[in-house]
Amino acid sequence: MLDLEDLMLKETSQTQRDSVCIIALVFVGNCEIDLEIKRYFCRAGVKSIQIHGTMRVILEPLIGDMPLVGALSIFFLRKPLLEINWTGLTNLLDVPGLNGLSDTIILDIISNYLVLPNRITVPLVSEVQIAQLRFPVPKGVLRIHFIEAQDLQGKDTYLKGLVKGKSDPYGIIRVGNQIFQSRVIKENLSPKWNEVYEALVYEHPGQELEIELFDEDPDKDDFLGSLMIDLIEVEKERLLDEWFTLDEVPKGKLHLRLEWLTLMPNASNLDKVLTDIKADKDQANDGLSSALLILYLDSARNLPSGKKISSNPNPVVQMSVGHKAQESKIRYKTNEPVWEENFTFFIHNPKRQDLEVEVRDEQHQCPLGNLKVPLSQLLTSEDMTVSQRFQLGNSGPNSTIKMKIALRVLHLEKRERPPDHQHSAQVKRPSVSKEGRKTSIKSHMSGSPGPGGSNTAPSTPVIGGSDKPGMEEKAQPPEAGPQGLHDLGRSSSSLLASPGHISVKEPTPSIASDISLPIATQELRQRLRQLENGTTLGQSPLGQIQLTIRHSSQRNKLIVVVHACRNLIAFSEDGSDPYVRMYLLPDKRRSGRRKTHVSKKTLNPVFDQSFDFSVSLPEVQRRTLDVAVKNSGGFLSKDKGLLGKVLVALASEELAKGWTQWYDLTEDGTRPQAMT
Repeated sequence: MLDLEDLMLKETSQTQRDSVCIIALVFVGNCEIDLEIKRYFCRAGVKSIQIHGTMRVILEPLIGDMPLVGALSIFFLRKPLLEINWTGLTNLLDVPGLNGLSDTIILDIISNYLVLPNRITVPLVSEVQIAQLRFPVPKGVLRIHFIEAQDLQGKDTYLKGLVKGKSDPYGIIRVGNQIFQSRVIKENLSPKWNEVYEALVYEHPGQELEIELFDEDPDKDDFLGSLMIDLIEVEKERLLDEWFTLDEVPKGKLHLRLEWLTLMPNASNLDKVLTDIKADKDQANDGLSSALLILYLDSARNLPSGKKISSNPNPVVQMSVGHKAQESKIRYKTNEPVWEENFTFFIHNPKRQDLEVEVRDEQHQCPLGNLKVPLSQLLTSEDMTVSQRFQLGNSGPNSTIKMKIALRVLHLEKRERPPDHQHSAQVKRPSVSKEGRKTSIKSHMSGSPGPGGSNTAPSTPVIGGSDKPGMEEKAQPPEAGPQGLHDLGRSSSSLLASPGHISVKEPTPSIASDISLPIATQELRQRLRQLENGTTLGQSPLGQIQLTIRHSSQRNKLIVVVHACRNLIAFSEDGSDPYVRMYLLPDKRRSGRRKTHVSKKTLNPVFDQSFDFSVSLPEVQRRTLDVAVKNSGGFLSKDKGLLGKVLVALASEELAKGWTQWYDLTEDGTRPQAMT
């Protein structure tokens, strides 16, 4: 089941060149896939598939004739989340441990085709330059100085938890499909890594810098905090050197230096770049990069037969620059293979390094030809680009390989700013539960690398980073618009589009409603007085909640998207376990209740879940939306209770258009104060 009305277009931008839209895609499908091996009396199959993620669709170039666009490109900005319900013999794959492994293998296959920098491109007219659309030049390069952290949580314990120790922190950094892991600093709550990573940025807005810190343990690593930074802000500032407060944990901050490097098609700034990264003196081939090499491998012709003269080879191409090597896909039984693959290499010093290409027969492991291209040759070429058929050495007399090679200098543009200029990158709240993200990232680190250009980032630090301290500055939470049905977690219940389809007739109110339990409001007021304790609390002492509210006339439903909460009160030293429940008053039946999933141990939860109520527009304008943020807890748990409420009157003429606002939480919800 794929309900297109539930797809939320989070952004649409159009220029004279192309049209781009981002779609939060949620697919919940029931299927019957059965496989039977009669000889061994085995049955297997798939009962249902659920997948959701953020997909980008690019329509380019725009043309003056029908069909108005020349081609269609589709890809995921990051790995989607997948849930498969196996049946029969393959039901064993649902066993804990095996289910994550099977889903990871399938997601790796999806990533090889549909996750940036990979994409599916469908030409709609014959004149389109398909190679240019499939493998565009990156928008820029993000250099990440992963410097240090302070005031992290101590997760290690001794004597069965009686004695608290320190942590063994390490970081995982992700930009799209590129993942890096820092070294582990043993027994330190203020670790200093001083490592540098370089990542390609293909699409923005849409791609973010995601960082997670963990405490290394023999069994299961403990979560120490996360951070998500909008790359639009980094590109705007060019250089950011700041302390960022970690999300989803009560304490901890991280020092980063972020540099946005522009790709220059000329060598005018190369000498200055080489001096800045100290590549003009040393003879090394590794270190910070001064340039980016982009290689499009098209095809080869008239390759020799290899060891057996009567058979065609299985050609594969290996390309290397210094110590970095990448391989193409294998083309079987042909001496005129067509690859159409893209590769990128970070270059330390293009004046001294060479591109080495070797074609070999994968079946017999014998060379079919080789080629060496000095990168200095590109520096004198027009636009530092060469596109031609190269004659292969140690091969047949007419053996050639067709490639397009482009070199781009990585330039850091330093902007002049007044002394009192203040900046802070927009920090986005994590959009997936930390368990779901950790599973995804760790499996990425251990999974098989993608082919070609899909795994261009190094897995180790480039070089020791700067130890320069930055300005201590707390990043402000975003006040962005609707985030859509974005990363709801792995559970099947949270993937379902709307709980409102369950039709259970109950005439009595739900006992879970805090409306029927006025003592919950009294307890919240008492807790608020304890927090105040003689001090003056801020304007929103209970925190805020962000909602998108609109009425769909086509579906005759009220749509409510619960995005996030911020600055909630803590029920324990580990924070709170918040969730959101809603009623459309005066209906207080259990069947009229809507609930989000529980976000564990956080005061700034992100839900991004969509719910609907079947009601007409004239009727809904006479009703009130009751929203309560509550702390989850086990049966008879003392930490179970109300975190805050808001009552939203729906008698607004703007309801058909909808709005997204932050609302102040109060004890009884009677004094809502919206913040746009």
